[in-house]
Amino acid sequence: MRRPRYLVVLVVALLGLLASACGDDSGSSAGSTASPVTTGASSSAATTSPPTASPVSGDITVFAAASLTDSFNAIGAAFTKANPDAKVTFSFDASSALVQQITQGAPADVFASADTANMDKLTNAGLNGTEPVVFATNVLAIIVPKGNPAGITGVADLAKPGVKVVVCAPEVPCGKYASQVFDAAKVTVAPASQEQNVKGVVTKVTAGEADAGIVYITDIQAAGDKAEAVTIPPEINVVAKYPIASVEASSHGDVDQAFIDFVLGPEGQQILADHGFMAP
Repeated sequence: MRRPRYLVVLVVALLGLLASACGDDSGSSAGSTASPVTTGASSSAATTSPPTASPVSGDITVFAAASLTDSFNAIGAAFTKANPDAKVTFSFDASSALVQQITQGAPADVFASADTANMDKLTNAGLNGTEPVVFATNVLAIIVPKGNPAGITGVADLAKPGVKVVVCAPEVPCGKYASQVFDAAKVTVAPASQEQNVKGVVTKVTAGEADAGIVYITDIQAAGDKAEAVTIPPEINVVAKYPIASVEASSHGDVDQAFIDFVLGPEGQQILADHGFMAP
């Protein structure tokens, strides 16, 4: 999959941030004292390529962060191709909404979060079936409509009078991360709206209902020629870590683990890379 040139440049520019990152349980804060999000030892475990396993059979439901929509749909197709007797159904939404649903009894088998804080809600409640493991990382960027009609050049422009900015709601990982970026940049931004998940921000911007928004770089890649990216410098940016774990109430543990292993394995990691995610 050939990535747009500006996204390749943006990823290369931000790799330095990933290399030096460290974190805390509530997600990373940006700026010179910033650190990427981490969680306890359970969800920060090193990832290794699992051994090749025999095909599994059974149906599972995976609750996954909205920013994983395109990549996980592709992973799901590849997983079922390798396991013809298995079926994966996805439910995509904000990580905060998904973990709330799980704690209230929603029938999920696997949970993949866009931050470690929401995964911690699952583990703190004792509802995880396996220990969380980080399978990907992501960074933020400013999304603008094609042609960048408002002439946005950086985070400071988002605070200018008349600029219509949309972000995720504060309880959603992308909203929390956006606030950290604004704090690090020392700007005050009054959002025109706060969306339920990152896809809502993308929709508002690409529809021309907003001048700019804060999303993950992967979401801008997924938007194709409907949007453009404006770089957020590493010193004020955030690295988001994505953990995955099975849900304790699942009755399909072998399929859950096989799916998690697939995500962590070479094919799953390549699909994630093709969609703009960076290595754990």
